Amino acid sequence: MAGIFKAYDVRGLYPGQLNEALARRIGMGFGHLVELTGDQGAERPRTVVVSRDMRSHSVPLSEALCDGLTAAGLDVLDVGLATTPMNYFATGRLGTAGGIQVTASHNGAEYNGLKFSLAGAVPVSGDDGIPIIEEHALGAEPKPAAAPGRVETTSIEAPYAEHVLSFLDRSFETADGPKLRLAADAANGMGTIYRPLLEACGVELLPLYFELDGTFPNHEANPLLPENLRDLSDLVVEQEADLGVSFDGDGDRAAFVDEHGEPIGSDLITALIAGQMLDRESGGTVIHDIRSSRAVPEYIREHGGTPLPERVGHSFVKATMRRTGALFGGELAGHYYFRQNYCADSSILAVVAVLNLIRRSGKSLSTITAPLRRYAKSSEINFEVEDKDAAMAALVDRYATRQGGTLDRLDGIRIDFDDWWFNVRPSNTEPLLRLVLEASTPEELAARQAELTAQLGEPT
Repeated sequence: MAGIFKAYDVRGLYPGQLNEALARRIGMGFGHLVELTGDQGAERPRTVVVSRDMRSHSVPLSEALCDGLTAAGLDVLDVGLATTPMNYFATGRLGTAGGIQVTASHNGAEYNGLKFSLAGAVPVSGDDGIPIIEEHALGAEPKPAAAPGRVETTSIEAPYAEHVLSFLDRSFETADGPKLRLAADAANGMGTIYRPLLEACGVELLPLYFELDGTFPNHEANPLLPENLRDLSDLVVEQEADLGVSFDGDGDRAAFVDEHGEPIGSDLITALIAGQMLDRESGGTVIHDIRSSRAVPEYIREHGGTPLPERVGHSFVKATMRRTGALFGGELAGHYYFRQNYCADSSILAVVAVLNLIRRSGKSLSTITAPLRRYAKSSEINFEVEDKDAAMAALVDRYATRQGGTLDRLDGIRIDFDDWWFNVRPSNTEPLLRLVLEASTPEELAARQAELTAQLGEPT
């Protein structure tokens, strides 16, 4: 989709691309989507949860959105400042017709956006729903409902805290024993409001950038980039913390570092959390990002589970979790999905799960993670390629057709050999191909990365 209507949300520059007038029309378009997708029975829900992040323009955009929703005949439950996972929780727990979070996630201060879900916190995506919203937002002036809805304000902090803390294993707490030292970087984003929850987990919290500021004065709120983890890693080492966690702008993603300040891949965190869940519920299914290390499905099987790869994107992971009844899922971007959380992602629940794991094992996070570091793996490498289809076809010809690698087209192309594999995915919005590869040794990884780079061109 062109413009601000993306594959998973609406996102653009404020006010040039996304402003109050468009937010109101988007609200009316969402009302039409609810009409199309809702249960047609007389008692179907007519309320939408609306929340927002800390950007200054999130306030007027949220107000305009609520105007559009009520003009479409829907009632609004405005929960104010909240993380995106809190919006999902409220939508699921309160049984509403849907939820909308006003946020541009990790994007800079000049951006804003909206994330949508329908009843049960089911995501709205570019494949299912966002084109309908776009059509009504950019088409003819939507016709208001005969009976407008109303706006009610409330807080969900208390029920959300109860929900999150119900996942905490308190059997290892002692009144006078040492507390785990947790360094946390909120990046001036919505993770800031998790502070009471983190403290309630019985840790000694070492907070970093826990002041809400939509200008992001310290660093970009994207924990996927190594440079955004440097301050956290330094704090962990200086304060001798047991672990560190960094949140993104809207609080739905988390990245972890161990007690040495070393980043841990989100695929390995997925495996660790899955392992302890499977120890309690053997035989369950776990969804993992197709770009995950081979160690992840291996570890899941070792704990009696069934690994199931899925393409990148929260709407795909959530749909597969619902279809299969999966216990848990995780993506390399730092999203962690829990069946007991409406199959929605929650960074704070991932933190609770990692704390439980450390307490139960009595071991350091680096020691717990060590058995999963079985292979040498690259980060995601981007290449600017105009003809993405032709470039991928050339890779298939070389590595699958001529060299006999096993080809998987679940998401882009993944080609496996005995001692290495690679995945190349096209960007939905840019002329980029994204490469991830893994090999049995660092030397093999370096050689294969050089080989692929020679074919795709210099990385961006």
